[in-house]
Amino acid sequence: MDDLASAIARITREAGQLALARFHTDFARWEKSSGSPVCEVDLAVDALLRQRLFALLPDVGWLSEETADNSDRLARRRIWVVDPIDGTRDYIRGRPGWAVSVALVEDGKPVVGVLDAPVRQEFWQASAGGGATLDGRKLLASQRDTFAGSRVPTDALPKADRDLAMVEKPNSIALRMAMVADDRADLVATLRWGNEWDIAAAALIAIEAGGAVTDALGAELAFNKPDPRAFGVITSSRGIHQAALDRLSVRAQSVMAPSSGS
Repeated sequence: MDDLASAIARITREAGQLALARFHTDFARWEKSSGSPVCEVDLAVDALLRQRLFALLPDVGWLSEETADNSDRLARRRIWVVDPIDGTRDYIRGRPGWAVSVALVEDGKPVVGVLDAPVRQEFWQASAGGGATLDGRKLLASQRDTFAGSRVPTDALPKADRDLAMVEKPNSIALRMAMVADDRADLVATLRWGNEWDIAAAALIAIEAGGAVTDALGAELAFNKPDPRAFGVITSSRGIHQAALDRLSVRAQSVMAPSSGS
């Protein structure tokens, strides 16, 4: 597993360097759907990762934000779960809060996770049972056990959450989750449907650093599902995770209600 994780790390770094070389250049960009930007660099990084990762492990499924989904992946025990550029909005705007995200999932759980944020000069790695590192430094997640005052990467806090503290918010959800792993944040929470490729690598990094990760309703995350989405994600210190669920449960249920009644 160590050799495999090292190979995945090398490939992810290569992808990160490709994205970095095109950063601040004139590249094509458009919207896949309203509010969902994409650019030609997303596709170039996706193609590189697909080629390199399949050369490493040919008999593995594939799930990527920038590749049409294929149900063949459901028959595979192992699958690559990839976001070529997580935080495309920051990438397009010339901001540093983006990363290349690569996870190897086995039997529904990430076993290797890598994030490369080259502008931030941050390289995150984790393997199941092997801990997590940032640029080779072993990570220890936030140990906070008091909910009030918890650090949250956000641009603004709702009135009901003014007892929390705002910290830097990169556009990449993966990087925000990783901030909990590095004790730069205590809580990251989303209350909307999100995609497996956004969170697979970061979830493993946070867990291996000693953090807690569930969906917005407190359920354990599972990957390579027929519908590759999860309802929200809550990443936090273990000491405040239940308090976060309690604080957000009514809001989560209200968001879920329209879809459950349709």
